[in-house]
Amino acid sequence: MTESNEAHRLKRKIPYNERSDLEKLQSQWNKLFGLHLSEEPSAAIVRCSTAAEIAANYAIRHEWAKRTNFDAAIVDQFLLWANGLRGKIDRLFVPIYFEHPKKNKTAKMLITSAEKINKVRNEVVHQGRFSNKKEAKEIIAEAKKFIDMIIGISEPGFDIQDRKRKKKRSRKV
Repeated sequence: MTESNEAHRLKRKIPYNERSDLEKLQSQWNKLFGLHLSEEPSAAIVRCSTAAEIAANYAIRHEWAKRTNFDAAIVDQFLLWANGLRGKIDRLFVPIYFEHPKKNKTAKMLITSAEKINKVRNEVVHQGRFSNKKEAKEIIAEAKKFIDMIIGISEPGFDIQDRKRKKKRSRKV
């Protein structure tokens, strides 16, 4: 009896660049806690903001595939053009998903959350500022809220920390 390609793929470690956005997101999130717990709060901030941006990529790809006729290569170019979490949310996700973003509570929450995450991340990355555990904990919580919210739009009830979700997907194969 031969196992399916998908089952085999799930059993071996997949090179990062071959993973789906959701697999990359989970990898970033898992790695984040090792960094935060090992006294590297600045690295944890960069890791959780990367996870938030990957979540935005997933949501944008998902919604643009549903709502436009653009192919995946064009959407990937738009993602590069948007440059960062805020650009992706402000320029690519909110305008296509929400009919009246200024009146929509979820749109406002996504924009505000992306701004918070991006501000601290940019201070660490571009200004060389060191963070502390308290700030890292706050940004990790903000990133979790953002990730669960934006992925939850297409996958209701999504929770990045739900390990059972990952196991359930593996068993479906």
